[in-house]
This record gives sequence, C-alpha cells and structure tokens, in this order.
Amino acid sequence: MKWWKGAIAGALFLGAAAITAGGLKERPPPSQEVQIAKARKGTITRTITGAGKVQAATTVKISSSLSGDLVELLVKDGEPVKKGQVLGRIDKRIYEAAMKQAMASQNAARADSQVAEVEVSRTTSELGRVEGLVTKGLASGAELDIAKASKNTAEARLASARQQLARNIAIVEQAQADLSRTTLSSPIDGNVIELSREVGERVRGSELAEDVVMTIAALSAMEVKFEVGEHEVVHLKPGQPADVTLDALEGQTFQGSVVEIAQKALIKNPGTEAEVTSFPVTVALDMRPPGVLPGMSAEARISAETHDDVILVPIQAVTVRAERSLPDFKESVEGGALKAKRTETLAKVVFVVDAANKAQVRRVQTGIASDTELEILSGLSDGDRVVEGPYRTLSKELNHGDNVQAPEPGEGPGAKGGQKS
Repeated sequence: MKWWKGAIAGALFLGAAAITAGGLKERPPPSQEVQIAKARKGTITRTITGAGKVQAATTVKISSSLSGDLVELLVKDGEPVKKGQVLGRIDKRIYEAAMKQAMASQNAARADSQVAEVEVSRTTSELGRVEGLVTKGLASGAELDIAKASKNTAEARLASARQQLARNIAIVEQAQADLSRTTLSSPIDGNVIELSREVGERVRGSELAEDVVMTIAALSAMEVKFEVGEHEVVHLKPGQPADVTLDALEGQTFQGSVVEIAQKALIKNPGTEAEVTSFPVTVALDMRPPGVLPGMSAEARISAETHDDVILVPIQAVTVRAERSLPDFKESVEGGALKAKRTETLAKVVFVVDAANKAQVRRVQTGIASDTELEILSGLSDGDRVVEGPYRTLSKELNHGDNVQAPEPGEGPGAKGGQKS
C-alpha cells in the first residue's frame, strides 16, 4: 500500500517541478496589433487647397466726380448692361449754365483777339508809312519811334488776347466734360450687382473720395480668391490647373487655373505667437457655373506638381525617431565618429514588416505628398510591407525588432490597391 502512495507523491512532485520550470522559462514578447500597407508604384500629385469666395474677374464701381441730384436711374439690380449704355443722369442744369457762361466768355475773348489783330494791322501800316516819310525827310525820328512803339503795343495786346482766348477755350472744354459727366454710362458689358443710390438722392462727387451709385460686374468671367500659407505658395505658379467646388452646387466640379499670385504677404497677429503669414491666390474659372453669383463660398484644389512611376506609401506610415535610437546611428555619422549635439536630431523612418513578422525600422527620404499618400525617394522598394497604424503604436510604442501581428495580404486596411492621386 505504501509503494503506490510514494508513486503518487513522486508524480505530484514532478508535475510541480514542470510547472515551475515552465513559469521560469523566458516567454517571447507579445506581438503588437498593427495595420499593414504595401508600398506601391504609382502617380502622385501635390495638391494645394484653399477656401474663398467667388467674385467677378472685372468689377467696376460707377460714381461721379460731380455733385448733384440723381434725377434718372435707367437700370435695375441684376439687369444686364452693354458697354456705353446709359445708366442714369444727374441734374445738369447748373452745368448747362456753366457751359453757357464759358461759351460767352470764349466768344468775348475771340472778339477781343480779332480787334487786337485789326490794331496790329493798322499799326503795321502806319509804321510803314512813317518809315517812307522819314526816308523822304518828311518825318522826324521821334515820329518813327512812336509808330514802332504803337506797333509793338498792338502786337503785345494781340498775344494777350490770344492767350485769353485759349484760356476760355479750355474752360469751355472743361464745362463740356462736366456736362457729359452728368450722364452715367457703363464702361463694360456686365450685370448690375448693386444699386447704392435711388432717384432723388444727392450724389456728392469728389476727386478724392468716390460716391458709388452702382456696381457692375462682368459675370461671364468668374474667379475664386483665397489665401495659402508661406510653405505652400512656393510651389505655385500661374497656369497650374485647379478643380473648384462650390457649396451651392454640391457634387459638381469646375475647371480653372491659377492666374494671380500676390507678391506681398498678409500677416495676421504680427509679433504674437498666433502670427500667421499667407499670400492671396486667384484661380480663374474656365467658364461661369450656371447660377453662381459673386460672394458664394468655394474651394479650389490646385494641382501644383505631378510625379509618375514613383514609390508611394500611405502618408501616416512615415513617422520620426531620434537619430540615437536607430540601429545604424553610428554608420549615419560622417567618418564613423559620434558628434554630441545639444538638440536631438530626428530622422524620417518607416517600419517594414519582414517575413518573420518583425518590424524593421528603415530610414527614408520623402518627396511630394497628396492628401493620402507620400512619395518615397529612397529607402523602400515596390511591394515592401510597411506599418501604417494605429497612430499611437507607430509614433511612440513600436520599436525596431518588435513582433507584430501582420494581416494576410489584402486583409489590412492599407493593403488595398491605391488609386492615382
């Protein structure tokens, strides 16, 4: 009876020892759950996006440099107009009176000029007669001097009369111009987009400040104006194509191109932590979208640069790591010598998943980016599997050599074939 009790005790001892040994044995580190994508070859386009307002390419404010009552308004808000069409009239009675006065002064000056011409002719004839008498000894030298002085005086009066006539002609021309300005006409083909005055209101004209009566816009040519940051404007140039969408016309895209890039920055909150530097950019639409009016909200996507047949990865697959944490840190330093730096240097990297499902950190050089993908200039090959998420795991927790749970090709969210950007 005792032998089997000893056998049971021995079996229990061996089992406990096996359990203890199994617990002390080093366990492999757990695999991290990650999302996998494949590096692929394709086409990528750098897109620069901005939101702004639709406006007419040409907008003209109609005002008058004259003061007076608006006695006639011949157009309505929204009405199309042609170049040269009469839009309205300002009370012209005071300017007609000024015109008549100027004409009268001009006629008087012309008459004075004619009288002066007659006097010059008379004194010239008299001087010739006296000179003949002096030659015959029938007139004295004093008489000759008087005749010359009379002629010179008459010529001076004629020059003054002609200057006065020229002055009055200029006054008449000014009065005619003022009278013509009482009629407001359109300088362009377009539409009235705003009426600022009504019949009976007084227009206060000035050369220094305009008193706008109405605004006309050439709605056949529309554009979108918006602002882009200083890091984006360097990639823009006139003529680049753009896709424009409007909030009022959902699901529709209209074609356009960059026509203007401001050379002066707009700086908001200067000298503060919230300082923002931007540059206005204008995109002209190839055609006016039906029903679109100035002031509507729009978004423009400019295709700034396109690269074909390049290695692409999801944009979130590229992260950064400290240089000293990389396995090839010594090799990356020139001459193989470590250089102490006060500030930590960061390197762009991706984590490539090898055949053993281990994450291998790899340096990369990047090119242009689209909304979803990033161009890889060096460091990856077509078909390499790279970790693209989750964000926290990729940016902080994942290390070189870590085990990862890699989905089969086609199962991961990033393993789908991408489309051209």
